[in-house]
Amino acid sequence: MNVFRNCRNPVLPVDLHIPDPEAHVMPDGRVYVYGSWDQEENIYCSREYRVFSSENMIDWVDHGVSFESSKVPWVHDEHAPKYEGVDWSKPTPYLKKMIERDTKNGKLEIPTFPDDFLFAPDAIYRDGQYYLYFCMPDSTEGVAVADKPEGPFHSPVQLPCGGIDPAVFIDDDRQAYYYWGQFYAHGAKLKDNMVEFEEGSVMKNIVTEEEHFFHEGSSVRKRGDTYYFVYSSMKRGKPTSLAYSTCKSPLGPFEYKGIIVDNDGCDPESWNNHGSIEEVNGQWYVFYHRSSQNRQQKRRLCIEPIFFNEDGTIQEVPMTSQGAGKPFELHEKIEAYRACELSGSVYIAPLEDGEERLTNITDGDEVIFRYVDWKIEPSEILIDAKGTGEIIVFLDDKTEASGRLVVKEGQITVSSFTGSLGKHEIKLQFRNPGNLEMLALYFC
Repeated sequence: MNVFRNCRNPVLPVDLHIPDPEAHVMPDGRVYVYGSWDQEENIYCSREYRVFSSENMIDWVDHGVSFESSKVPWVHDEHAPKYEGVDWSKPTPYLKKMIERDTKNGKLEIPTFPDDFLFAPDAIYRDGQYYLYFCMPDSTEGVAVADKPEGPFHSPVQLPCGGIDPAVFIDDDRQAYYYWGQFYAHGAKLKDNMVEFEEGSVMKNIVTEEEHFFHEGSSVRKRGDTYYFVYSSMKRGKPTSLAYSTCKSPLGPFEYKGIIVDNDGCDPESWNNHGSIEEVNGQWYVFYHRSSQNRQQKRRLCIEPIFFNEDGTIQEVPMTSQGAGKPFELHEKIEAYRACELSGSVYIAPLEDGEERLTNITDGDEVIFRYVDWKIEPSEILIDAKGTGEIIVFLDDKTEASGRLVVKEGQITVSSFTGSLGKHEIKLQFRNPGNLEMLALYFC
């Protein structure tokens, strides 16, 4: 069990790529994050889950591997029940585009995954036990149990449905609900054994692509008397945003309300999002992921505080570098991998020693860090960089540069800088780069 301290984005150590985060405050008062694990270079997820927890959103415990697909008995059992996940006979508008894109010489080439991979999970506590719900590439879904929130989970049982991205929710009256699906989300009441569905309770298409922009990644929470259905959304053309729909009943009908956070721009190849909302120590947060390394994969856990309007709607928040923590202060190191928005060819990738940097920088590329907060006006910038080039510094949405730096083989010349007190967004623009890479910056 490892312990590390961090309240900024990305949350976890640079070698841990945990997407699809479902966050739950468990009976011990700690928030536990359950997610997939991108261990491979060019494929989503892996054969293992890992659990992380915190009591204060600053000090995090890495509980290690919580469940492995080798424990799933039906993976290679040809006699196990099979359920259809996606209804290819009734494609949604976006699914039609996918079919057109992936049809080669008249044959549909669907991306394949190893049979024993574990996709996005969810977890819940009930009557002294913890239940981990999971799904696999063959559209089977299951649940395993443990005596502790971090597992290890064992004794998996197959559920009577097929699809991906399970979600579980227990209402105030102790009735449990289960949700699943891609393009169309379905829901049902769970029996007390947390495995079987109540007869006649299955509700199909409670959230859909056509009406709610639903793509995948169901997640359900309750605030007051309102149920919030959070999911990966196609509202902006690709599933980089987390949107939500609400209802006064856990099985609908749900009404589309808006977007919570959008990770488009976190990486040149950013593609999907998946996450949850949870109240921790009186503050609500959205837990989501961002891509890195110029891949759709290598997704990383990020967190933002969120805020509700009086009518119960959620204010959309931008991606930030500060995450659940405070803005960066004067003299504080701002690691390059905390850049929250990138444009151009630049992306975040690891060095041989494990430290990460901004690389593949071309002329005109830009990166954004949100936010800094200065109690004293800074007078200079220090950049830890390699190669050659010029870096122009802008504050907020200003078009006039606040600083210019020249990089010559690691030697930095500060030609000018003008900062002002208060909270700011930092934008760096790169000019005439020659093998330029950046590791960190400081304001002094």
